[in-house]
Amino acid sequence: MNFTDFLKEKLIQFFLLFLGILSIEIFLMIYPIGNFIKIYIPIAILGLYFFGLLFEYFPKRNFYNYLAHMLEELDEKYLVTEIIKMPDFLEGKILKTSLEQIDKSMLEHVNQYKYWQEDYKEYIELWIHEIKLPIAVSKMVIENNKNSVTRNIDEELDKIENYIEQALFYARSNTVEKDYYIKKSTLKEIVNESIKKNKNLLMQEKTKLNLHDLEIEVNTDGKWIVFILNQILQNSCKYRKEEGLEIEIQAQTGKEKVILLISDNGIGIPKGEITRVFEKGFTGTNGRMSNKKSTGIGLYLCKKMCDKLGIAIELNSVQKEGTQIRLVFPQGSYMKL
Repeated sequence: MNFTDFLKEKLIQFFLLFLGILSIEIFLMIYPIGNFIKIYIPIAILGLYFFGLLFEYFPKRNFYNYLAHMLEELDEKYLVTEIIKMPDFLEGKILKTSLEQIDKSMLEHVNQYKYWQEDYKEYIELWIHEIKLPIAVSKMVIENNKNSVTRNIDEELDKIENYIEQALFYARSNTVEKDYYIKKSTLKEIVNESIKKNKNLLMQEKTKLNLHDLEIEVNTDGKWIVFILNQILQNSCKYRKEEGLEIEIQAQTGKEKVILLISDNGIGIPKGEITRVFEKGFTGTNGRMSNKKSTGIGLYLCKKMCDKLGIAIELNSVQKEGTQIRLVFPQGSYMKL
């Protein structure tokens, strides 16, 4: 708030004051009053009015400048009503009271939407757990009646299970911190669990697996990392070359970090699309192929969960040569605690 803008707001008052002083001077011309009085009266009125403006301006300037400064500094700007004090002038009191009422109303609406979201999330989780039972029963029936038809049905059920698991983790992805358990796990255990979950798909694609140097401990939640690896392995199978798929998984240790590398010899990603693969819903050139049917959710979820778990995820790819994904686990002393 600057003084020029403040004075512009007072133009009407200045005009009325000028008319008032002019009328007084006209009235005084009737009486035999000295020139000193005639000059003193308008100067005194203007001086007192000017000092009154200064006393009004400085409290308002300090309040509004402080308000603007707090809005710039705060990430959660709705907290500004908790920080600023009640000002001494009427307009400021009205503004702060109004902001507090708006803030209260906004919080009530946010809490209502949070309740609806949590209720919907609980329903989705319950539905997912319920639907797993008929899928498991179907797989048992298939196991006892193996033929070419049931094998095809089993493959489709595996895809359904993968999509269901993706939906479950998607529903929980905004509250990872409430659902994870950090403990020491070896990368070999985590990788083997993911391979076991995807064994049918890997066998179907006749995948050649090369595992190296995985006897390394990391501090993380194995369940979430298995899900991330599932998405990566399924993408490798989906975007394979016709001549065969080869996946290499190895670990490297660095300064206060462990790096898990997952490389494949698939069709790769166009150079211009690499920076967008973690965007929600981005399918790219490969995903738009008629036989791929990509949703653009898998890698988005991987990035979102890695961010929640404090793990870096990086992707490098060369079109027609393959793709490599790096998961970087921090292993500093603070993690060991």
